Amino acid sequence: MTDTVLSRFLRYVVIDTQSDAASPSQPSTEKQKNLGRVLVEELQSIGLADAHLDEHGYVYATVPANTDKDVPVICFCSHMDTAPDFTGKDVQPKLHRDYQGGDITLGNSGRIIRTSDHPELDNQIGNDVVTTDGTTLLGADDKAGIAEIVTAAEMLVRDTSIPHGTIKLLFTPDEEIGRGVDKVDLAKLGARFAYTMDGGTAGSVEDETFSADLLTLEITGVAMHPGFAKGRMENAIKIAGQILARLPHEVSPEGTDGIDGFVHPTEVTGSMEAATVKLIVRDFKDAGLTEKRDMVDDIARAVLADFPGSSYRISTVEQYRNMKQVLDRHPEIIDNAEEAIRRAGMTPRRAPVRGGTDGSRLSFMGLPTANIFAGGHAFHSPLEWISHQDMDRAVRTIIEIAKIWEERA
Repeated sequence: MTDTVLSRFLRYVVIDTQSDAASPSQPSTEKQKNLGRVLVEELQSIGLADAHLDEHGYVYATVPANTDKDVPVICFCSHMDTAPDFTGKDVQPKLHRDYQGGDITLGNSGRIIRTSDHPELDNQIGNDVVTTDGTTLLGADDKAGIAEIVTAAEMLVRDTSIPHGTIKLLFTPDEEIGRGVDKVDLAKLGARFAYTMDGGTAGSVEDETFSADLLTLEITGVAMHPGFAKGRMENAIKIAGQILARLPHEVSPEGTDGIDGFVHPTEVTGSMEAATVKLIVRDFKDAGLTEKRDMVDDIARAVLADFPGSSYRISTVEQYRNMKQVLDRHPEIIDNAEEAIRRAGMTPRRAPVRGGTDGSRLSFMGLPTANIFAGGHAFHSPLEWISHQDMDRAVRTIIEIAKIWEERA
């Protein structure tokens, strides 16, 4: 290799690629294309002649097959944007070589990655751990996945002794704001199956995500001059507050884990006359989404019973669905990934994702897509970290996946 996964990763994370949910454009921020242009140049330099960046911010490239077998075309995908949750500008990655355990102090920021909060650090003894200086997020989500895919692509191009079919690469914008595949051209991509490299702990493979809906609760109150409001005003803001106060803790993000779903208010706006509450609903079963919507509806109806002059309206927008509904029809995707993880020296770990990935929507768009670990931890925060060795393991996993699809064709 002329470059390592670590050197690539350190080069990518200093490029600010935060997406912006308030922007209507695609990509939502032009700066995401800065990384896209870097990737196109690198991919072309390693021999992927068709690598290009389209007007919507997607990077496409192809690793040509080197076998005569009829191997299904597979794709590896990662997203270029970082989350709006915490600043991604002026990232200063810090490399902690030969980590020997204990808490990691992040520069002069006052922030500390504590082993009590990050037990996976116990598995990193002797490894080279990358963190921030505590003032930004790192961007391992998902620039680690990008670095791993590009590194694996270079290995496949340069080492002709590794047999593989045609492999497509796809790097997307705006995944963090739910628009990662809005304008992807699946016909141009031409893949039958795919893997997103966007997971956490080394060895993990994921075939299940939340199903997700957005609820909007619109409340109409009774506006009145406050000096003459007794017995007449019905303040929509207060009505919204009462509804939110009745949402049960055991159906909240902070009160659930594992395969439990939740209802999570994300935005409240309004005046005494009208207020709007936006809530996201998550569950691994579609029926659970319906139950939680009905719960919110019941709470709103009960609260509004005390406000006879007011009314409410609830609406639902589907966001994405559990990719397991699709992947169960294509068990070879997970079977091949788990075997690749074993060949790369790890024990596969399968667990549901308490979130969504580009793979969720790609699966329902006709490209069945599972998720593979990229090695990062504490995403969307200044405590984000990853190890060089786990990124290397991800590279080996990609190589083995390519080999296994060829072997089993």
